[in-house]
Amino acid sequence: MTTIRLVEEKDSAGILNIYAPYVLETAVTFELEVPSLEVFWERAKKNLAEAPFLVCEIDGQIAGYAYASRHRSRGAYQWTRELSVYVHPHFRKRKIATALYLTIIQLLKLQNFRNALAGITMPNRASILLHEHLGFELVGTYNNIGYKLGKSHQVSWWERTLIPSSIPMVPIKTMQEVVETAEWQEQLKSGIRLIRD
Repeated sequence: MTTIRLVEEKDSAGILNIYAPYVLETAVTFELEVPSLEVFWERAKKNLAEAPFLVCEIDGQIAGYAYASRHRSRGAYQWTRELSVYVHPHFRKRKIATALYLTIIQLLKLQNFRNALAGITMPNRASILLHEHLGFELVGTYNNIGYKLGKSHQVSWWERTLIPSSIPMVPIKTMQEVVETAEWQEQLKSGIRLIRD
């Protein structure tokens, strides 16, 4: 069975199983040490208090996850979220990243978030193709912004408008206001339908 749902504490080990190789072997993330289960869950809870943190579970295994974190802490940035997605190597080529991203984008719209951002450590052709396919546009590049695995790295920044600027600003809805709605449930189901067997 395949589900897309909000993260739970029990998912922490499965998520870290996906995330740890990215920390230890790549510059995809600039984190240098794998967080503990406790630290990870505290981060997830903090994120989940404001915006979606989704997991894709297939036959009892965490196949991938995506979350929408704060971009900056100042109040005027509150309508923007930064997206991240990771997929277990055994589940690649099944459109899981696409399903998670499109689902989280629709859920962010339900909350009235206006923009989605993504930072991509270069080079990463697969991630660039994913973001281009999903309507993100390149807005700039930070040169030599991170040093990991013995060298400096560039990060390209990508943006997708969720709600056009022509529509008046409205307050962000809390997770509690949207998580039990029919629209929320329909978006989760729509995401599942994108995943290949």
